[in-house]
Amino acid sequence: MTPALDLLKKVRAEHRVHSYEHDPKAASYGLEAAEKLGLDPSQVFKTLLAASEKGELLVAVVPVVGTLDLKGLAHAAGVKKVEMADPAAAQRSTGYLLGGISPLGQKKRLRTFIDNSAQPFATIYVSAGRRGLEVELAPGVLAEHTQAKFADIGRV
Repeated sequence: MTPALDLLKKVRAEHRVHSYEHDPKAASYGLEAAEKLGLDPSQVFKTLLAASEKGELLVAVVPVVGTLDLKGLAHAAGVKKVEMADPAAAQRSTGYLLGGISPLGQKKRLRTFIDNSAQPFATIYVSAGRRGLEVELAPGVLAEHTQAKFADIGRV
């Protein structure tokens, strides 16, 4: 179990866990998950961390088929500018390793933003806190348990 799955179990949130054999040579963790689990890549989301000009870490959940729109995230967060967070800082703050960072069950609660493209789906897939482990849940359930806001933060 991971902190993300422990949280979902504790709050009795509806979810399903999917696992696959992670290939350390995979170029993209998210696309690997979509491929190995036979999922629509636009329904699989990656968790990225960005830092504001004041050093505040922000969590961005965007489709694996796209990229994070840094200006869109800055606008959503009400800050002037954001840049991708230092990987070591992201790991320290969340308690997860890169490629397995889940938006759920992080060590510190960070402001979280989910791309609007998640909303039309009945369920989406995000990292369950370990490479090779995905959790399927409704976008609203993810937002509720991360206190996230939906915003236009992804670019395809």
